Amino acid sequence: MFHIFTSTFVMKKTASPNTSVKPVAARKPSAKSMHALTEAEIRGMPPSDYMNEAQLEFFRRRLTDMRDEMLSREQGSKERLHQNETHADPADRATAEEEHFLDLRLRERESLLLRKIDESLRLIHSRDYGYCAKTGEPIGIPRLLVRPTATVCIDVKDRDEKLATHSFAAQHSSRRSQ
Repeated sequence: MFHIFTSTFVMKKTASPNTSVKPVAARKPSAKSMHALTEAEIRGMPPSDYMNEAQLEFFRRRLTDMRDEMLSREQGSKERLHQNETHADPADRATAEEEHFLDLRLRERESLLLRKIDESLRLIHSRDYGYCAKTGEPIGIPRLLVRPTATVCIDVKDRDEKLATHSFAAQHSSRRSQ
């Protein structure tokens, strides 16, 4: 679905779980797809180039690099977790246990991020990357540059956070009054 505003069209994907509608104008490969784009070049592209071949390739490379970095860090974390050190001093043992706990926590967080990266790479492959999962609106280049695994636009994220904050505050205020 295209909406026309002052002679510039804004692409909007209809959010439907069963159908995947992609704006035709966004699928045209650009002349810049021959070389790797920089962030400045991505930011300088017109809205009609949103998620063209060059931009999809830029984010695919960025996500792949993030994934490779995560996997190499994961290997180091696994090695540290499998070290069986015995410490005679209780303070050394406590420090080692704390480091072990922190490594486990870091590994869990990185595992979640790895799943988000893999999902983003799947979305790039299916050409659905860059569009809000809830509204179908473009997420936006600035947001994707900061958080390449984003799946919702900033308006939806803000609304969800406000609802979560309101819900949290309501739960705690009701507990205090009891």
